[in-house]
Amino acid sequence: MGCGSLVAADEKTKTAERLDDAASLFSEIMGTPDKSIPQDLLDKAHCVVLVPGLKKAALGIGGKYGRGYVVCRQPSGEGWGPPAAMRAEGGSVGFQIGISSSDVVLLIMNEGGMRKLSNSKFTVGADATVAAGPVGRNASAQTDAYMHAEILSWSRSKGVFAGISLDGATLRNDLDENQVMYGQRWTIKQIIGSGATVPAAATKLIAGLNKYSPREKK
Repeated sequence: MGCGSLVAADEKTKTAERLDDAASLFSEIMGTPDKSIPQDLLDKAHCVVLVPGLKKAALGIGGKYGRGYVVCRQPSGEGWGPPAAMRAEGGSVGFQIGISSSDVVLLIMNEGGMRKLSNSKFTVGADATVAAGPVGRNASAQTDAYMHAEILSWSRSKGVFAGISLDGATLRNDLDENQVMYGQRWTIKQIIGSGATVPAAATKLIAGLNKYSPREKK
């Protein structure tokens, strides 16, 4: 096997591990009902963004960085479509002192948020309205902040899952990761609603989303 083939195989392995981490992150959060994303919000969400292990740079230099996935519902509202890779950079994500890694979950709640997500990059809080999400499967989600935000955000650090402010974080396309998954340097916009085949490595992630929210509720 040549050098190029070895590199490609290594990238495929890393991508499969990240997809598996994203699947585990979502299933673990939803598997703890009293500390999960409220069911009514999940059922209304158009898309979910999962960033397992957002890293905080040493001494705060270079900000924060993570790679994750955007998964949106099928155009019919039944089931979830293929994942698109994205990068998260910067922003205030409420890290506690001494914590260098945090899992981040976002819900995209409306068409406006989806359109912005489809841009080559956008900044949360500046280009799209964001609110820290409530916690608990049956938590009340009827307040104005939750009803009107385009994005709701949470983080999990050392097992503690809580709503966070994600103002200033930039989300952008991860063309390299999409190349590994689909063999094409597709953008998020090209993947969402495309009907592309879900990569085998992402089947666990899609199965988890379908388990906890099989159809969108208006």
